[in-house]
Amino acid sequence: MPRAFLLFLALSLGACATARSPLPRRETAALRYNVTYTREPGRGLDVEIVLLPSSPRDFLFRQPQRVDTVWALGEGGSAHPLRLRDGEVRVPPGTRFLRYHYPLESRSRGGERSFFSGTGEGDAWHVAGRAYLLRPRVVAPELRVEFTVSGTDALLPWLPDDAGVYHLRGEDLVDSGFHGFGGRRCEARVDTSVLEVALLGRFTHLSDADVCAWLAQAAREVSTVRRAFPHPRITVRVVPVPGADEPALFGMVQWSSPPSISILVGQDTTAASFTGDWIAVHEMLHLTHPTLMPRVAWLTEGLATYYTELARARSGRQTARQAWQELTDGFARGQAAAGSRTMAEVVALDGDWQGVYWAGALFALRLDVELRRVTQGRARLEDVLELLATRGPTSSLAGFGAAVDTVAGEPLFDGLLDHQLSAPAFSDLGSLLDRLGVRIDPGGVKLQAAPDSRLRESVDGGRPSDDAG
Repeated sequence: MPRAFLLFLALSLGACATARSPLPRRETAALRYNVTYTREPGRGLDVEIVLLPSSPRDFLFRQPQRVDTVWALGEGGSAHPLRLRDGEVRVPPGTRFLRYHYPLESRSRGGERSFFSGTGEGDAWHVAGRAYLLRPRVVAPELRVEFTVSGTDALLPWLPDDAGVYHLRGEDLVDSGFHGFGGRRCEARVDTSVLEVALLGRFTHLSDADVCAWLAQAAREVSTVRRAFPHPRITVRVVPVPGADEPALFGMVQWSSPPSISILVGQDTTAASFTGDWIAVHEMLHLTHPTLMPRVAWLTEGLATYYTELARARSGRQTARQAWQELTDGFARGQAAAGSRTMAEVVALDGDWQGVYWAGALFALRLDVELRRVTQGRARLEDVLELLATRGPTSSLAGFGAAVDTVAGEPLFDGLLDHQLSAPAFSDLGSLLDRLGVRIDPGGVKLQAAPDSRLRESVDGGRPSDDAG
């Protein structure tokens, strides 16, 4: 599948939310979810919601396509169906339980929709929490939830207690991440962080250890951008795609707490092909920046796209020349898509994914170079990400800019951004590459001495030690 199409999927299906601290277990729950994986008739999830006196009474499905009926049960056991209107459910007085069945299997298989609504084989299934969970229409900050899963081994974003109960905030139902049911498990580790991995299907040429080694390599590459892997624990679901031999076809991170990642991998791929993969490290690189609210796709995707090539070069998985070849090829695609439009016009259109991703990546490059220039090499764009990490899991475009100025020691961000937004997108690409010593010849990129070639080498050669001048 072409990389360009994968970028489009990631942009069009992108999600953002807020990371949160774990729920203290002493707090009393107002809702209880009991989820049971069932095999007959047809694989699916039986969901029971136990209502307490303090429970909300208005619920909704964010993606109501697969649930036809929700049953309301009173204290006496009588049950009657509730009507769904645009996915909304109003709970009648006296209701003690809500119950419904969510089918994981669907007549239409494949494509981005099944990536969220349910895809898998045998007893290994992948689904987004937002697809199958009926949650309160309005989530109060104080809402507390207990959540259990039975019938199979599940990999959810959260950690259960010793009794298998997940203690959640109501917001976890809103930003519920990706869920895996069944399959096999392995772990990938980098430093003190752990990636819990669910392998949701079979591969023809890969062992489970091959998959976890690939993910561990991607996680180590993230540590060339940040001083340490950004989270102590994340979950990753790997879903085989029959009839495909690409190392990775598509991936996405969702900002559950902690974040959850899912990746589609060709069922017939080999361990050797992982050396050319970029999707796993790209998704993990999204963990290096805060969630920007409101969403600023050109910046967050631009950062991940820019660092995808640099991280692979810094780790030795590709050469510096290959990294600049990938970057310049991407800039050329973005420039072709942008035409004569300004950057502001390009990034205002979510559907213009080539322009959005690569205009953002070019801005990241220019910002990185300018930070190194004005500080005589003492600071870099990675230092902005480190500073933002101390300020919390969310930020804004203004907050990002303020962090840039703090690291630079002078006003830098607004002037650079205003200039870039008002100019034709990619109009100064050629002069920037010339100063960096990146020459595009018919035979490919060549790196040569130039006024800022030392800056270029500091960009693609990895971060200096923390005590370097």
